Amino acid sequence: MRNPLIRLECGVNSYDWGKVGKTSAAAKFHAATASDFSIQEEKPYAELWMGTHPSLPSKDLETQRTLLDLVQENQALLSSDIAQRYENKLPFLFKVLSINKALSIQAHPNKKLAEQLHAKDPKNYPDDNHKPEMTIAVTPFDGLCGFRPLAEIAHFLKTVPSLRKVVGEEEASNFENAVKGKETSDKEEDVKANKKALQSAFTKVMNTDRDTLATASKELIQAAESEGSSFAGSGGPSNDGKELADLVARLNAQFPNDIGLFVQFFLNYVKLEIGEAMFLKADDIHAYLSGDIIECMASSDNVVRAGFTPKFKDVDTLTDMLTYSYAPISEQKMEPTDYSHVRHNAAAYSSSSSSLLYNPPIPEFAVVRTALNKSGAKATFDPIEGPSIILCTKGKGTISVGSKEEKIEEGYVFFVGATAEVVVLSETDAEDGEGLVTFRAFCEIEEEKQKL
Repeated sequence: MRNPLIRLECGVNSYDWGKVGKTSAAAKFHAATASDFSIQEEKPYAELWMGTHPSLPSKDLETQRTLLDLVQENQALLSSDIAQRYENKLPFLFKVLSINKALSIQAHPNKKLAEQLHAKDPKNYPDDNHKPEMTIAVTPFDGLCGFRPLAEIAHFLKTVPSLRKVVGEEEASNFENAVKGKETSDKEEDVKANKKALQSAFTKVMNTDRDTLATASKELIQAAESEGSSFAGSGGPSNDGKELADLVARLNAQFPNDIGLFVQFFLNYVKLEIGEAMFLKADDIHAYLSGDIIECMASSDNVVRAGFTPKFKDVDTLTDMLTYSYAPISEQKMEPTDYSHVRHNAAAYSSSSSSLLYNPPIPEFAVVRTALNKSGAKATFDPIEGPSIILCTKGKGTISVGSKEEKIEEGYVFFVGATAEVVVLSETDAEDGEGLVTFRAFCEIEEEKQKL
């Protein structure tokens, strides 16, 4: 049997929202693995895909065979339990996203809905699997994620006249009356009624006719430009008026007169600093706006879109499928924990180095971020009962499994088979910030994870 350390060549997608040329981390990382690829300075590069998904499968750099072929030929690379549970495929899709302009307003269907959509419309919904996903910031990131607390939405209905026009006076009044005094109630009947009112108002917005949208958009943009820091009643609870006004101008420049200009008043505006993360369940609404991120998700390419996109839109499915859960963005952010299954070389390991575990409440994946901030620092990862993919985002050094040792540097990607001990050695000093940085996505069947 061959050594379970396999260097991968991973494909990159070019979409309009991607960062251009060498400013794109996805492009730079792809260039590090593809010998026949040169970055075009005027072309947007959006996503680097790492995994077995058939839309853009990773390949063994040495043999050019797909990773899917390799793991299906040798189930021990996945482990027998994972091979059986996930039909001989890698259960996660690992990505780097380089975002220059807004992605579509979207959600990913749960397992049952994914199966229904795939059977009905396989062209637009190519998978029968759900797609919960986790985002980790590599550079500063911002986006719209999840519905805002109801008091914030009610505030905007009062202070943004063009929003009230789009929602409609009757619908706006119904929403205000339904949630008043119960915005944060945890009683089951109150939560149910609140979600119903939120769904009704949001569905009305998403079905706005073109003429109303054009008129309201013009009014919204004029208000944002003229009011500045006092825009939207100075932003209201947990928001900044100037920041919201700037966001309106920015999004309108990218997608003029788009319904997304008004959707932003329903969704949390979130910023992530480097290393911060958030988790989105299936059926959670979101629209990423800018930044480079590591993204890990269940292996699926299903997206239900309804704004900020020239692609296929499915407004009825989106408005029907959403959970309509409403909460501060702090509830979607994730706090990483120290990863206990890694041993550091104490003699060479600096105190600022770390291994952090991002562990969402689903069985398909978790991610470990490791930073070794001194040349000679070493991390030894204990064997795990499942497959993993390791991406280097900064620095250089070596990676080894058993007797096989390979160079690792920015953009290099490796597959590691189940039960393999992995050693990463840094050859980079941290002169400014961090030295050698890797992200490792993995799947391991854990009883406690399955209960979540």
